Order: sequence, then structure tokens, then C-alpha cells
Amino acid sequence: MIEAESLDLTLQSEYKGLLRAFLENKSEQDLYDAQQYSKRLLENQISPEEMVSLHCAVLEEMFEDLTSEIKESFSFLLEIMVGYGLAYREHQSLRDKQRELEMQIDVAANMQQTLLPKEIPQMQEIEIGVISVPAGKMSGDYYYCVKNESGQLGVAIADIIGKGIPAAMCMSMIKYAIDSMPTNSLEPSALLNNLNRVVEQNVDPSMFITMMYGSYDAQDHTFVYSGAGHEPGFYYSSEQGRFTDLYAKGLVLGVSNNANFREYKLEVNVGDVIVLLSDGVTECRIGDHFIEREEITKLLRRYIHLPSQEIVEKIYDDLAQLQDFSLNDDFTMMVIRRKV
Repeated sequence: MIEAESLDLTLQSEYKGLLRAFLENKSEQDLYDAQQYSKRLLENQISPEEMVSLHCAVLEEMFEDLTSEIKESFSFLLEIMVGYGLAYREHQSLRDKQRELEMQIDVAANMQQTLLPKEIPQMQEIEIGVISVPAGKMSGDYYYCVKNESGQLGVAIADIIGKGIPAAMCMSMIKYAIDSMPTNSLEPSALLNNLNRVVEQNVDPSMFITMMYGSYDAQDHTFVYSGAGHEPGFYYSSEQGRFTDLYAKGLVLGVSNNANFREYKLEVNVGDVIVLLSDGVTECRIGDHFIEREEITKLLRRYIHLPSQEIVEKIYDDLAQLQDFSLNDDFTMMVIRRKV
């Protein structure tokens, strides 16, 4: 049995006074004083088993006629508390580590937010809507939307296969790699080739990145795009009133240093809509099945008359509601509509 003398004598004396007062008065104030005393025990790192020894020693001082059975019962309780104390301290250690990890994740999540565009470019010829909602604290999705001096709009959506802090670091690498390229040259194939070399040299093989990158020229209203294993987007022809898939063949970034990325070109007419998205949109799980791409186009058609930002928000609201507001994957969608 742990000797009570090993404890701070001041704590022992104070406990004796608290216990005596409670047995005599049994008041709420006595219980409150006991709660405050427990805080001092934590500050002095008094273990549960030491507290049992302290209680037993104080009882022996206060009551000389304690039976041997009562004394032995405290020995039994002490054995239980030794095991409990070890488990409790291990639990506290794990909880401290979890708090530290959560703080690191919060820092990484905040860093991710700084990597996304601060504002969406405003252009007379087109309107742009974007929504990006992570499934958890951290997101594996990244989007890019920047207008250069020539009036070209560079847009991209990327999906980093991997989560947590490594994904945040990978996202920062993508952003600064794109930002370091000449702003007057936004050719999609060249940009993806450069990004592919950066990713292949710097990212762990267990992680890889899919991306769709496009450049919209507001002078001749053409949209040139390339893909790196990314989820196909949609193109809506206002004249024909129908949707087609924006397929773009290409390896995911970082798999091969010799990958080539083909460019595709669209002539965009007034009222036409370009939709880029992550697989978190098309892989929404509803009950026991995933949503079909046709269901996405039905939603797009329902809201196609609205401004671009309202379109992405309406579609997110509908799909989130169908999933009981519990996303299985990060959700990112960008809608670009030619106005004039």
C-alpha cells in the first residue's frame, strides 16, 4: 500500500479538514470546496491510487475504531485504482497527443484556405461561379481561377489523392508552381507538362494528383483545355440545349516524367456554359448507389437559367441534402458562362 506520508503534508492536512467538515455539515459549500481541492490534486500530479492511500490514512486518524474489514477494503480498492491510474494516465497522454494533432490540422486547414483564390475575377464577357466544400477539416481539392494581362482566364480544378497535412503541403506546391509560370502563357498542355515534372520529382509515390486545366480567351471566345486523369466536366450548348462531356485524356500528374497532355479546343457561343468539377460531385453516394452523371446534368439543366454562382450553390445544396448533409468526399464545382 502506498504510504500517505509520501504525499504533501499540507494536502493531507487540508483533506482531513475538508472531510471532517463534510461529515459534520454535509453542505453544498463543502462539496464545492472538495471540487476546488481536486484541482490542487491535479496541479500536484497526485495519482488516483495516492488519493486512496490519503483517504485511508485520514480515516485512521479520525476514527480509531475502524474495523480490519474496512481497512482491508481500502487495500482492495487501492489495487483496483493502481490499474485504473495507469490506464487513466495513458488516456490523458493520448488525449494530449490528439489535441496536438488537431492543432496541427487546424493550422494546415487554415493554410489551405490561404492557397485558394481570394476573389473570383470579374470579366465583362463571362461570369464565373465556384464552390468548394471539404468533407472534413482538410480538403484534397484545389481550384485555380486567375486572369492574366492579356485578358485570358486560367482555370483549374485538381484532386490530390491523399488527405491531411501532406495534401495541404502538396496543394501549396501546386499553387506556387502555377504562380511561378509566365502569366502571359497559359497553354494547358505546357502547364500540365511543367506541373507533372514538379510533382514527379517532389511528391511521394503514394500520392498523386488529377487536374483539369483550361484557358479561356475572351477575345475570340475559345476555351482550350487539357486533363491529367481528372473527372470529365460538362459543356452546355445554349443553341442545341444539350450537355456533352469534357473528356481530356492524360495520365495523372507524377506517374511518368514523359507524360504528354493533349489539348482540346471549344468555340464558346453566347449562353454556353463550361462546368468543371471534382469527383466528389459525381461520386455522391445516395443510399446504396452513387449518383449518375445524367443526374448531375438534370440538376444543371434545372438551374441553367440562374447566375453561375447560384447554379453551383443550388447544386451543392441539393446533393448535400440527398446525402443528409454528410459529404463522403470533397465537393468542388466551377461554372463559366459566356454572357456576350
